[in-house]
Amino acid sequence: MENKKQKIHFIGIGGIGVSALARYYLAQGAEVSGSDATENEIIEDLRKVGAKIPPSPPFIKGGGIPDLVIYSAAVRKDNPELVEARRRGIKCQKYAEALGELTKQKYTIAVSGIHGKSTTTAMIGLMMERAGLDPTVIVGTKVREWGDSNCRVGKSRHLVIEADEYDRSFLNYWPKILVLLNIEEEHLDTYTGGLPDIMKTFGKYVSRLPEDGTLIVNEEDINIAKIKNQKSKPQLKIQNYNSKAVDGLNLKITGQHNVSNANAALAVARVLGIDEKIAIEALNNFSGTWRRMEYRGLVNGAKIYDDYGHHPTEIKATLAGARELVEGKGKLWCVFQPHQYQRTYKLFDRFITAFDGADKTILLPIYSVSGREKASIKKKVSSEKLAEAIKTADSEQLTVSNNKEILYMKDFNETAAHLRKNLGAGDVCVIMGAGDINQLTGQLIKKHLTCFSAAV
Repeated sequence: MENKKQKIHFIGIGGIGVSALARYYLAQGAEVSGSDATENEIIEDLRKVGAKIPPSPPFIKGGGIPDLVIYSAAVRKDNPELVEARRRGIKCQKYAEALGELTKQKYTIAVSGIHGKSTTTAMIGLMMERAGLDPTVIVGTKVREWGDSNCRVGKSRHLVIEADEYDRSFLNYWPKILVLLNIEEEHLDTYTGGLPDIMKTFGKYVSRLPEDGTLIVNEEDINIAKIKNQKSKPQLKIQNYNSKAVDGLNLKITGQHNVSNANAALAVARVLGIDEKIAIEALNNFSGTWRRMEYRGLVNGAKIYDDYGHHPTEIKATLAGARELVEGKGKLWCVFQPHQYQRTYKLFDRFITAFDGADKTILLPIYSVSGREKASIKKKVSSEKLAEAIKTADSEQLTVSNNKEILYMKDFNETAAHLRKNLGAGDVCVIMGAGDINQLTGQLIKKHLTCFSAAV
């Protein structure tokens, strides 16, 4: 008798992490269905590989009853599908819980930290692939070397995952090798106790490593140093890395932060016994990932890049790298859509200085994240207020360039028109944010819309 296919339904399947796990189960032969509040290109990609995602989804209105329901951390407890699944006694797991079960079955390498997780996870996966280790990789972005997929399914026991700190998700994971990139304030709707809360949770996470595990840490991060010094397992191996480029490392992707990410990946290579020449070759051939300084085309001779950055530290690092690409007397533009009112409010003072590296900055309205916003906070902060605060701060600096410009624009149409009129040859324009701002990129470049084309 033929074995029955496992039926798995994903709620919030358009999320980048959830969709990667859906791809994994599709590759295992499971029957995958899903639903989401909005359509996006991730959902379109999943349909092409066999996921059943009808326009008006819920399985409660028809279709086969799943064996398992996996839902995104962003899904509310009163979601109709989730409520109905629990009423029927169907097993329900958060994405992190489901992935956590997989980490127990595999030799898991988890990449953690506030910034750089996706890029470093992709680097490690590609490096291991080149070395013949055939890993399974679940990453929070699309990787062009894997057919623009966020999941690579290998046949070995190795699993490489991006271990997110939001919703304390990483506490569900059980890695053998834990890569810790950086720690600072972020996701303050989860970590209401601020940095002490974040530090305590990361400390708890690190303590999950087995006695024969390995902790790979950025020795230049002061918060990581505090956690490293608190380790309670004497047999636990610790490997340090820093941001200094090693001999032979010549990355295609820009920015000192990516040199640091590459060094973290090389530290993993040493633990796994991968030949350093093979590892460096893989890193040098890495052409970047979806929405991480992704080159999208030219407008008036200006290079247009799409980026997912949404935290002040990420903005600064990305703009520093983008400055390397400006030609001649060209200008560096940053078009930014703040992501979530609470983040913008809590980190407001840091956002004021985040755009110092740009010559021209355009701020769009804050992208509201469903289920994560408080009405009281939304009244206190706006992109208009942020633009005015940046202007005030700049006016107090006597060294500020006369050509520096901070603008607020109400929508994508106004912004696209302004860019088409004012961008020039030699300019670099980074369109940045974690909301739907990548739609502006497509609107702006139109016929030049070629995903993952190589930068000129």
